[in-house]
Amino acid sequence: MYQIVASDLDGTLLNPDHKIAPFTRDVLQRLAQKNINFVFATGRHHIDVAEIREKLAIPAYMITSNGARVHNCQGELVFQQNLSANVIRGVIALAKDDPALHIHMYRGDQWLLNNDNEQLKEFHDSFSYHLFDVNNPPVDNVAKVFFTRDDEDHEALVKWEQIFNAHFGDKANIAFSTPWCLEVMDAGVSKGHALQAVAEALGYQLTDCIAFGDGMNDAEMLAMAGKGLVMGTSHEKVKLALPNNEVIGSNADEAVAHYLEQHLLTR
Repeated sequence: MYQIVASDLDGTLLNPDHKIAPFTRDVLQRLAQKNINFVFATGRHHIDVAEIREKLAIPAYMITSNGARVHNCQGELVFQQNLSANVIRGVIALAKDDPALHIHMYRGDQWLLNNDNEQLKEFHDSFSYHLFDVNNPPVDNVAKVFFTRDDEDHEALVKWEQIFNAHFGDKANIAFSTPWCLEVMDAGVSKGHALQAVAEALGYQLTDCIAFGDGMNDAEMLAMAGKGLVMGTSHEKVKLALPNNEVIGSNADEAVAHYLEQHLLTR
């Protein structure tokens, strides 16, 4: 029996409207009643995730910004790893003149963005961005910098992935959370290593963890957990990176909740 359940949010636990569906809510609350530890493991900001956790009314650790921040069940920050100032300035300097790119930063309790984008607000209930100057970006307390495009052109972002890796590959973890969101964290930051720290804090090991995800930013976690489940709707790169991992259904069908009910709640 697994003692810790870790799950990504967008494309995995949340439905296509980026919400917790009723059946999923019920399953997560039943897990809590059985004292099975739940961990949100996401690229989202901790304030955003805290709102989701509060609505679910369950105790849960929060791995956010792809592992750059970890908060315990009481909402206390127990781990952080910031992106270096040189990498922040460097990736922004490289990308700032591409008019198709939206440049985001998670800094402290803030979500910063280089230009207005109403489309992004559908992902969040109340957590919203503030604008920042790409010619003078803040460089302290930054968990990650990430890049999106309105046209969701994955191949265009792949080119930026290659550029960033060529310049900063030894100083940063550069990964896609979705095919249209390219993220830059400090080297050594990953959901997998954060999950290992959470497991140890709870008195368990990675072998006691079951994890779910759909993005390349989930790859370390899915490989390191005792069992890692890949969503059927994952990008082909994820499935190719984890050829031995079991593939389940879609977030639209609440596949994570159905798997948990069948394998953890009926035994």
